[in-house]
Amino acid sequence: MARALRRAAVSLLLLAAAWAADTRALTILHTNDLHARISPDINRQGGFALLAAVLRRETDGCNSCLVLNAGDLVQGTPASSLTQGQLIFDLANMLRFDAATLGNHDLDYGFERTRDFIKSANYPIVTANLADAAGKLLTPEPYVIKTVNGIRVAIIGAMLTRLLDNSIKTLIGPYQVLPVAGTVRKYAKEVRDKSDFIVVLGHLDAADQFAILRGVPEVNVLVTGHNHAGLPVPNAYKGRIDVRVKAYGLEIGRLAMKVDVSARKLKSWTWNRIPIDGHFVAPAPDVAAQVDAWEKKFAVMVDLPVGEAKREFARGELRTVLESAMAESSAADIGFMNAGGVRDRLAKGRILIRDLWNVMPFENRIVLVRFKGAELGQLAKAGREIDPARDYTIAMPDFVAEHQEAHLGATGRIFPQKDGGLVRDALIEWVKKKRVLQ
Repeated sequence: MARALRRAAVSLLLLAAAWAADTRALTILHTNDLHARISPDINRQGGFALLAAVLRRETDGCNSCLVLNAGDLVQGTPASSLTQGQLIFDLANMLRFDAATLGNHDLDYGFERTRDFIKSANYPIVTANLADAAGKLLTPEPYVIKTVNGIRVAIIGAMLTRLLDNSIKTLIGPYQVLPVAGTVRKYAKEVRDKSDFIVVLGHLDAADQFAILRGVPEVNVLVTGHNHAGLPVPNAYKGRIDVRVKAYGLEIGRLAMKVDVSARKLKSWTWNRIPIDGHFVAPAPDVAAQVDAWEKKFAVMVDLPVGEAKREFARGELRTVLESAMAESSAADIGFMNAGGVRDRLAKGRILIRDLWNVMPFENRIVLVRFKGAELGQLAKAGREIDPARDYTIAMPDFVAEHQEAHLGATGRIFPQKDGGLVRDALIEWVKKKRVLQ
């Protein structure tokens, strides 16, 4: 009896040892939608120097850590607009990413500029489903394999299927988006025999995330971006999960996992969102020095007062402000601004040009399009008294003009190539004229 018990105990120990040998730790630290917010906000949250400090703290001495970025690194502040995005990629090299993917706004300065970004990054940028007619990808590779703590981690990059609804065709150039789930499935099968764990690093909408999580069982984890709200808890399905944090570098995600290497499965996990808060962490000195030096250069151009806000203006209210500015600057009957084009609130107090750049960072230009009232959709008519029989001249960003059906409920209107200037410039001049926003 004693001998049998000893044999059983030995067997249990061997099983435990085998389990331990095949189970390894893997931690993914992740960001998304940083949108060129290189400096902290008025609440001392975010900014690349604080972000670098937290990432370095979390990875210090960690042999099982990967640092990933899920796209939309540029576009959102003067630092990006004044350097056509290149400064942001240069500073991001100090964040020590292990891999990244492209977001739709990483194409905002044109695909050729995006190629420059990719070349300048000191980490691999992968996107599997953005290819030209010949099948050549915009990024050098569709995926990268990193060995971390003995785990071969395949990282497949993915761009949202509805890219054309979130960009302007001329900026994308010869590239088209391949169906995301089908493309991920293709590469997941390709890397199956040369990896132990598969991560999709994607700039994706909810439909794409759902399609991969439910339809590509080879994928263990999705690390995603695009929706700025982040997730309160991971989306989970049959032992696979999707994680995403808030935009603008306000937090990072920390996904700590146990991976069954032999079974290629996620055994257990915990996910935390770590705030990037200057009240509790000191900025990384090397990054802070670079950011501060650049911000001083930009200050002479954008830290100039143009007016005063008697109260805080939310994004919805600023949409109306932008519509008024476009209509007045171009003598149009109506101004129309898409809600997604307003990128920041306006704080109470002195208004700087910088603040207005943050509200409207895009290089969108004003175009005039004529519609009959009856042709306008509900979005364009909201809050307005529209005569169905009357012709209206509408001032709008060129982005909206290119996506008329989605925003205006009409198609086929040709807008003139000669435009009314930048939407942002119209906003600045409008605020200068008003001086005080009540």
